[in-house]
Amino acid sequence: SNFVLVYELLDEVLDFGYPQNMEVDTLKLYVTTESVRSRVEAPQITMQATGATTWRRQDISYKKNEAFVDVIEAVNLLVSAKGTVLRSDVQGQIVMRSFLSGMPECKFGLNDKLQMDHAGVDIADCQFHQCVRLGKFDVDRTISFIPPDGEFELMRYRAADNINLPFKVLPVVRERGRTVEYEVLIKANFSAKLCATNMVVTVPTPPSATTCRIKVSGAGKAKYDPEGNALVWRISRLQGLQETSLTAVVDLAPMAKPVVWSRPPISLDFQVLMFTASGLLVRFLKVFEKSNYHSVKWVRYMTKAGSYQ
Repeated sequence: SNFVLVYELLDEVLDFGYPQNMEVDTLKLYVTTESVRSRVEAPQITMQATGATTWRRQDISYKKNEAFVDVIEAVNLLVSAKGTVLRSDVQGQIVMRSFLSGMPECKFGLNDKLQMDHAGVDIADCQFHQCVRLGKFDVDRTISFIPPDGEFELMRYRAADNINLPFKVLPVVRERGRTVEYEVLIKANFSAKLCATNMVVTVPTPPSATTCRIKVSGAGKAKYDPEGNALVWRISRLQGLQETSLTAVVDLAPMAKPVVWSRPPISLDFQVLMFTASGLLVRFLKVFEKSNYHSVKWVRYMTKAGSYQ
C-alpha cells in the first residue's frame, strides 16, 4: 500500500545510483502522494532544495522564539574484581529543539580544552550536523550554524580523560559451599543538590540458585529474578553523596558435578539530571536574526548509563 511513497522517496534520495538529497525536511516537501501531500508551493520547494540551507525554509514564524539544548552523556565503565578501572569513557550528544522565526544565525560555545587554554574538557571524535560551519569551528572552536526547524542532533563527541564517575560500587561476593553471600555498597559521587532516578542494579547469581534472602539498607527494593539469574535492585531516587547497600544470601541446588561459576559483572542503569560526567558545559548560546527579535534559550544536562559494569 506504500509502494508509491517508497518509490518517490527513492527517486528523490538517489540520482543515477548516487545519494542526492538525504535531508528529511526537504524530502517531506517533495513527497506528493495523496496521504502526505506537501502544502508548500513548487517554487519554495525548488528554492529550499537548491539553496545554501536545504534543511530550513525561509518563511518559518513563531509567536514565541525559543531554543532548547539537551546535553546527553552515556557513561561507559568497566572495573575489575579488585576495583581497578579498566576502561572509562563518555559518549555524548547535543540535541537541539529550535522554534525560531526566519533564518537565525546561532553561535554555540563549549568549555572544551582548545578554547579554554587547556583548562577545559578534552573532547574528541566530534561529528556535526550538516548545518554547522566546520571552517569556523576549526579556526576558533565556535559552533556556528543556521538550525533546522524542530528537533535535530547538533553534534556527537567522545571524552576519555578525567571522567567524573557518578557512582562507586563496592561489591563483596563470598562462595561458601552451597551458599553465596553478597554485600553491595553504592555511593553517589555527585552533588547533594542532585539526584539519580530510575536506577536498576543487576547482580548476577549462579545458574543453580534456588532461593534467596535479601536485605536492603537504604533506598530501593530488591528481588530475585530466576529467569535472568540475577538479583534486581530498583532504586527510584538516590540523592547525591548518599550511600545505600544490599546484603543477600543465595542457596544453591546440590549438583552431582559442580559447575564453575564465571561471575559476570554487576551492571548499573541510571539517569542523573543536570550532571555531566565529562564536565562539558555550554558557555553560551547566541541567536542573531535580521529582525532582531528576543529569543529564550534553555539548556539541560543529563547523564545516563552506557555499559556501566
